[in-house]
Amino acid sequence: MKHITFYLDFISPYAYLAFEKLPEALMGHSYSVSYKPILLAALLKHHGQLGPAEIAPKRDWTYRQVLWLARRQGVELQLPASHPFNPLALLRLAVACEAQGLPNRYVCETLFKHVWHGGFDATDAQRLQAVSQHLAPQRAPDSDAVKAQLKAHTDEAIARGVFGVPTFEVDGKLFWGLDALPMLQDYLAGDAWFATAWSAAAAVAPGVRR
Repeated sequence: MKHITFYLDFISPYAYLAFEKLPEALMGHSYSVSYKPILLAALLKHHGQLGPAEIAPKRDWTYRQVLWLARRQGVELQLPASHPFNPLALLRLAVACEAQGLPNRYVCETLFKHVWHGGFDATDAQRLQAVSQHLAPQRAPDSDAVKAQLKAHTDEAIARGVFGVPTFEVDGKLFWGLDALPMLQDYLAGDAWFATAWSAAAAVAPGVRR
C-alpha cells in the first residue's frame, strides 16, 4: 500500500477540486492519505513567487478556469465573496482537530465547503465560530501548540521541495496541481516510465536568463 501526503491550503480552489476528485482518480489502487494543512503564502514567499490572485489578469483567468473546471467535473463550486483572504483561522482549526495536526477527510471537506460553497465570506466571524463549533476541535485553534504545528507542517513542506498546492507526495516524489492527478495515478499503477524519466527530467541544467 502506498501512502500519499496531500499538502493543502483551503484558500486554493485547485486544492479543493483535487480534494474532490482524488478518490475517483485513485479508484482501484491501494493507498492511504494524510491531509497536511500548510500556509501557501509562506511557500510563495520562500520561493519568491506571487500568488495567482496577486497578478490581476491571472486572477481573472484563475476564477474563470476553476468555475469551468468545476462545471466540467461535476463539482459544486461558488467563488467566495472575497478572495484571496487570510486562511490562517481555517488552517489552524484543521490542525486543532487532530493530535498530530493531520485532519481527517471529513474535517477537510467541511472547511473546503465553508470556503467554496455558497459564495460567502470565508473569514466572517460568525461563520468561523459556527464551523468551529460544528467540528469541535480537540485543541484551541489559537493555542501556541497549534500555531507551531501548522508552521512545522509548512516548514516540512518547504524542506521537501513543495512550492504550491495541491501537492501530493508519495515515495519522496512530488506531484503538483489538480492536473497532476492522472500522473499520480500512473505512478501508483506502476508505470515503468517513472523509473528513468523522473530522474532524467531532474538532471536538466538550468539555462542562463537574458
